[in-house]
This record gives sequence, structure tokens and C-alpha cells, in this order.
Amino acid sequence: MPTAAGRDAHPDANADASADADAGAGACWDAHVHVFDADAPTQPGHYRPAHHPLERIEGVAAAHGVRHLVLVQPSVYGTDNAVMLRALAARPGRHRGVAVVDAAVPDALLDRMHALGVRGVRFNRVSPVGNGPEAFRALAPRLRERSWHVQWYAGPEHLAEIAALHAGTGVACVLDHLAGLHAELPADDAAWSALAALAAQGAWIKLSGWYRLRAQAPYGALQETVRRVADLAPGRLVWGSDWPHTSFAADAMPAYDSVWQPVVEALGPVRAGTVRQNASRLYA
Repeated sequence: MPTAAGRDAHPDANADASADADAGAGACWDAHVHVFDADAPTQPGHYRPAHHPLERIEGVAAAHGVRHLVLVQPSVYGTDNAVMLRALAARPGRHRGVAVVDAAVPDALLDRMHALGVRGVRFNRVSPVGNGPEAFRALAPRLRERSWHVQWYAGPEHLAEIAALHAGTGVACVLDHLAGLHAELPADDAAWSALAALAAQGAWIKLSGWYRLRAQAPYGALQETVRRVADLAPGRLVWGSDWPHTSFAADAMPAYDSVWQPVVEALGPVRAGTVRQNASRLYA
């Protein structure tokens, strides 16, 4: 089994090397997008997604100076990562992926995912079908061996549990959508202490999903929260558009720049500019 230090023996090691060179320091990233194939099977009880292929978001992002994307497995496909993996394979070395797997996933599949650019596993505490603590404990050693992280879609009430799970594991933590710190959260809520503990462990936070946080465009209600999070985790913020914005109808999607502007407004243009480059370290 390849380890983080010994993966140059992997048959796709050259793809890994070119990926790291192509996505190096100074590159601009969108660290949270989804791709959908309207013909792909979906989980029972989920919505039927529209067709949103990789080339569409590549074009939109490129028009705003963003070349690299992190493709996050949407819950509608469960642990069938085929759509995301096909998209990664179509652009060797250019993008990265975050998969959804169960604890029984074979090592060979994890290694194939790594060669294609997957660097993390997503856990969803918001959905009742998402992975939980038992799966984390089972997967953690194998994720650590590959230097993968765990990305949590969670609410503020879950942050203390997540901090306890990660403590001492050596597995990096990434928190979706501003760690769930919504606009109505009190400034003295216990979630802030839990987030401070996670930040002390080295957690990363995605500045994304504003409309999932009880805020309305242009999301000024979240500015102080963004600043406070930035002070807790300096250098460990990444930005994601959350394209194609599954909370919206296809003809009412937010403009791409409109979900970047809240970062600029909260942090200023210079500090905000570094946020789109930090991902080159997290997803290397």
C-alpha cells in the first residue's frame, strides 16, 4: 500500500507529479464545486439533478481567473463517485476531488482515486444518510497513510464532536460552508470555542455556501463571522463557489462573482486574494 512518503512507486506517480506542478503556489482555486451527469443513477429519495458538466464550470471559473477546481462528491450520488472520477480523469493533474466512501472501501480504489486527484473524504452530518463517527474511526488510519483530509459538512452543534474525533489522529480537518456558523449564531455560542479547538489542531475552513447560513445576498450579515474565522485560522482558509448552487433553480443561479465578493468585503482585496491560493497547499 503506498504511503504519503512513498507514493513515487505508484504506477500513476507521474500524474501526481504533474498535478502538483500544475497546481502549485500562486494558482487560483475554487475549492468547492459539484459536477452532475443527468443520466447517472441517483440515490432513492433524492432530487434529480440537471446536467452540469465539468467544462461548464471550467469556463465560468476561467473567466474570473480561476483555473483549478475541487470537485466535491454530491450527496445525490452516495458513494458512487463515478461522475466525479470521470471528470478528474478528463483533466489529468488540473483539478482535485473529495470523495464519499464507506468504511469498507478497498485500498485499491482509494489508491486509484488518489492517482486521479482525490485528496479527501467528505462526511455529512447535515444529511441523515451521511457518514458518522464510526466510519471516521474506521477510515482514519487509511486516510492518514495517504495524507488525505476529512471534509465535514456539519452544523455548529457538531463542532465539539468533530474536534474530539480528530484529536490525535493526524488526519486534517476541513469544515464546509464557514463551519456552519450561520448569521443568527450568538457571538458567545459554544461553537466558537469548539472551532477554536479545531483551529488549534490545524483545521481548515471553507468560505462558501453563504445562502446555506441564514443570510441573504450580498451576505453582509456574515462579514464579522468571516473576519473572526479568519483570525482563528490564518492561512488556512479556502474559498468555494458551491457551483451549481443546488439550492437555486437553474435559471436563478447566483452570478459566480457574487459568491466571491463577500470574501473581498470581509477581508479586503489583498487578504482575500491569498484565500484563493491557499488551496494549492491543502490539495497538493
